[in-house]
Amino acid sequence: MIAEWEMIKVDEREKIRRAYFIEHKSMRRIARELKHSRETVRQAIESAEPKTYTLQKSRKAPMLGLYRARIDELLVENEQLPRKQRYTGHKIYEDVYAKGYRGSESGVRRYIGLQRREQKKRPVYLPLEFDAGTDAQADWGEAQAIIAGEQVTVQLFLMRLCYSRKLFVRAFPSQKQESFFEGHVQAFHHFQGIPRRISYDNLKTAVLRILEGGTRQEQSTFIAFRSHYLFESHFCTPGQGHEKGRVEKGVGFARRNFMVPIPEVASFEELNELLLAACLADDQRRVDRQTMTIGEAWEEEKPHLLPLPKHDHDCCVTKSVVLNPYSQVEFETNRYSVPSNRAYRNLVLKAYPFRVDVLHLKETIASHPRCYGQKQDIFDPLHYLPLLEQRPGAFEHAKPIRRWRREWPPVYERLLDHLQGQAQNGHGIREFIHVLGLHQEHPADLVAKAVEQALEFGCAHADGVTLCLNQLLNSDRPAPSLVWTEPPSWAAVGEQSPDLTCYDQLLERV
Repeated sequence: MIAEWEMIKVDEREKIRRAYFIEHKSMRRIARELKHSRETVRQAIESAEPKTYTLQKSRKAPMLGLYRARIDELLVENEQLPRKQRYTGHKIYEDVYAKGYRGSESGVRRYIGLQRREQKKRPVYLPLEFDAGTDAQADWGEAQAIIAGEQVTVQLFLMRLCYSRKLFVRAFPSQKQESFFEGHVQAFHHFQGIPRRISYDNLKTAVLRILEGGTRQEQSTFIAFRSHYLFESHFCTPGQGHEKGRVEKGVGFARRNFMVPIPEVASFEELNELLLAACLADDQRRVDRQTMTIGEAWEEEKPHLLPLPKHDHDCCVTKSVVLNPYSQVEFETNRYSVPSNRAYRNLVLKAYPFRVDVLHLKETIASHPRCYGQKQDIFDPLHYLPLLEQRPGAFEHAKPIRRWRREWPPVYERLLDHLQGQAQNGHGIREFIHVLGLHQEHPADLVAKAVEQALEFGCAHADGVTLCLNQLLNSDRPAPSLVWTEPPSWAAVGEQSPDLTCYDQLLERV
């Protein structure tokens, strides 16, 4: 049993010592006034530091005592058995129970836990040192961010140079292979060179399967990417994250220092600008036991990195797609629109981390922000204007236009009402479609301003809007000066006397 003197608080111990040494009270009086036993008072007077409780001898376990040897024997045997077929605490309990033990199973489990803790060794690792430009480590992590008002989980790609410890972090919506490759490309540009070897976990975007003997069958696309940049890859032993400890620590470091408080941004582009700025600021940090800052060490390491190739690898998934009857192509259950006047049957789709391009031969005919949802229709309403010009009766019910109408300026509705009131048989709709077509080549805010001016000046039609738009585009161009220091070359036109000799020749013929 723990004695009372061990249970009193530090402030109570101080009161006892002050009463004895400062106020010169007797132990009997102190015990009576402070309501402690004399033994407690004596112990407090002897030492200002409370004594910790230590077990002087092992507790008796009369029920288990006879079976400890058998449990120890099974634990030793466990070390020689396959990892997935070893004795569990319950199986050991069943074994000793069959031999006569009648105590509780929790008593057996408690003893097994004590034995394992005593025998378990603390893991130790070799301190490593790297040469400049030779090694880097890459990994993924997760963090929370608020993007366009919605809290989402973002995937953080990290790469760290092992010599200088320079860090690169970039956020993606997913850990797909195209994001994995894009993270590398951006990291190489950030480092202004390529490390000669990069260490990874056995992630599926690089390793297809682990073969017998520890060799890896790598993804063919990863091999092509590695061949483009000419670095070597090294894959860690499964479950041994310490083999790339610098980037493992970097994941937590970036999350704590770059993502706290949770960043609120409008887009992934803005978030990545913040992360890049944080990485550049981190160059001023001096790592413990290092003589240089990260940035100074990187300047020393930079000449040893491999040079960047002349052009970047195309970090995308390429897929042949077929146009459906609604001028759309499908990728990962989502459908993306294609210009209705470019409705070729067979097309090629390239999916990048943040956009999707649709190509005919080598020409990009459509580009959309990439959607990571499921079964979504992603429209560009401009793709359907040529079709609507042929079929103006479908204007009110066309899904791409209905979605656009929720966002376009109210002045567009005023122009549409005016044109429909002025013309019949769809001519007003066609005129309005011509105005919408101006968005293909001009900024939306300028087109809206031109529409507003056309209504104000009384020229509310396609030609009038185009005229107002041209005036807005050329508003910065200076007007020609009408003040002449010298008469221009054409000023004398019409003043010189005419040559009448031609008439004399005509009279001669007569």
